[in-house]
Amino acid sequence: MTSVPLDGEIREGRHVYTVRVYYEDTDFTGIVYHANYLRYMERGRTNYLRLIGADHRALFEETQREAPGFAFVVRSMSIDFLRPARMDDVLQIITEPEEVKGASTTVRQRVMRGDELLVEARVRVAFVSGGRARPIPKPLRIAMRADRDTAQT
Repeated sequence: MTSVPLDGEIREGRHVYTVRVYYEDTDFTGIVYHANYLRYMERGRTNYLRLIGADHRALFEETQREAPGFAFVVRSMSIDFLRPARMDDVLQIITEPEEVKGASTTVRQRVMRGDELLVEARVRVAFVSGGRARPIPKPLRIAMRADRDTAQT
């Protein structure tokens, strides 16, 4: 039996996170309710940051010193719903960095069922500290860019 890491994994510079569709994810027609794709993608972004090191104590502490009380918040999102997912489908949430600059980063996210693209989104996430947008601290920027460089090779 193949084991899938709980937080997903980085493959070729992209974060891949697997979810199964449960009854609670669907609407009365038996397809995934549109807002649940946002939840799947949020988990993908969170786990992506975790795997590139945003939860590692040293990186967290260094970022905290530079920007106390920091957080990432969604600034904007464009999303295309192309095909429906249904109960018991196994989906892959693919997150890949597109741009890291200033106080924000843009990621591309795709919800796949095998080779079939179901949902595609571009998400701009802002880095905030003290209630205001701030430049992404150097240690975190380096971690994000290192991952992006890996994706392009």
